[in-house]
Parts: sequence; C-alpha cells; structure tokens
Amino acid sequence: MPLPLHHQIIGEGPPLIVLHGLFGSGTNWRSFARSMADSRQLHLLDLRNHGRSPHDDEMSYPGMVADMFAYMDQRSLRTATLLGHSMGGKVAMLAALQAPERVSALVVVDIAPVATGQDHAPYIQAMQSIDLEDLTRRESASEILSDAVPDAGLRQFLLQNLERDVSGFRWRLNLPALAANMSALTGFPLQQGKELYCGPALFVRGGKSDYVPKSHYDMIRKHFPAAEIRTVGGAGHWPHSEKPQDFAQAVIPFLEATG
Repeated sequence: MPLPLHHQIIGEGPPLIVLHGLFGSGTNWRSFARSMADSRQLHLLDLRNHGRSPHDDEMSYPGMVADMFAYMDQRSLRTATLLGHSMGGKVAMLAALQAPERVSALVVVDIAPVATGQDHAPYIQAMQSIDLEDLTRRESASEILSDAVPDAGLRQFLLQNLERDVSGFRWRLNLPALAANMSALTGFPLQQGKELYCGPALFVRGGKSDYVPKSHYDMIRKHFPAAEIRTVGGAGHWPHSEKPQDFAQAVIPFLEATG
C-alpha cells in the first residue's frame, strides 16, 4: 500500500522530482532546488521511513517506487524528470525501468544499477545504541557515535535526523525497518535482467567516490543505453553538497537540453 510522502515544492516549470539518499531527506536538496527554481518545479520528497514521511515495516525499492508514482498521480503528473542520489537514485532507476513512459529524463547521482558493497549497519547500530530517554544534549549523541562514525561531517549528517520536542529526543528515521531491510537496500531488484530505459539519462559520479567504479559502466549502459556518465572531480559520495557548482555545471545543461 503506497504511503503519502512528506514533500516540499519549490519553483515553477516542468516537474523535477528529487529523491534523497539513505539517512537523508528532501531538505538536503533545498539549495539545489532554489538554484533551479526559475526553470523547474522541484518536488523534494521524503522517502518512506525518512524525514517527515510515514514509517512502515516494509522498506523496499518497489515500495518506494509505488509511493513516488502515487505522489505523481495525486498531483496529476503524468510524467516527470527524476533526480535521485544513492538510495534515491536506485528508486529513480527502478521507476524508469518499470514505467519508462512516466519518466521524461533521469539523473542518477553516484550510484549504479547494481548491488553495492557498502555496509551501513554499523551506523544504524550506533544510532540505536543511544539511550534517548537519558539524552539531554545533542553533543552527547555525537560523542557516542564518534567511535562508529569517526568522520565529523558524516556524523553531523546522521544527527540531522535526531530531533527534540517537549517529550525529548527522537529519531525521524525508522531505524528498525532500515536495519531489517539493509540487504534489500544495498541490492537492486532487476526482475528479468533485460529491463531498459531508452530515454535521456545522466549519471553523475564523485571522482573520489567508490560507489560507481568504471567496472559498473557496462551495467549502466546495458539498462540505460542513452546514458551519459560524468565525473565531478574532487567530490566523494555527495557531489551535490561537496562540489555544488561543479555538480550544477554537470546537471543543468542536461536538464535544459531535455526540456
């Protein structure tokens, strides 16, 4: 059963649906959305079990695709350009392969249509290890995470999901569902292995990232034969936030050319 997704709409023009990565939310893309607001209507979605969208035990790519198409149907969007990062890129790719007539163009950021070897389970375990009832300071949560997540930037990214209200701290992420379905999230659910999306597609990878090595290029072109592959030099897994100007220079001409 599709879930109603929390969203923010910015700008006017042809629809561009933005799908964030694991542990992220639509707010991560606000700066990019504002830079595009004069030419596109950007729909920043919170995928299920993330941000302010509903929680559910199911956490699968087919489920997330169904959520997104239900969102499009509710807004009478027959077609849209999809832009997805990492986990959101897999949602976008699967949507394009399942219903190519609904995807006018595709932008995939630092991910390929393959199973990935990155293990995020230690991050989830570290977040679950925090006793929220005893937590009084966000800084204490950062200290607890520091052993499992030594990178301060990544730690801050994860802690964006820790919010406080009158009753105390809580995670916006559905950590149990993410943990239970991690093998599905690191995979990619091709059914026949012959699925194709022949529309315009741009794959943007970070030059310092190991998510899209050149060995994945053949798989990208097998399923997305019109794909362009561009590299943002000096960027890791988050090129849109690490090198925003270079990312925009890679993406905007493609979007302008695809209408």
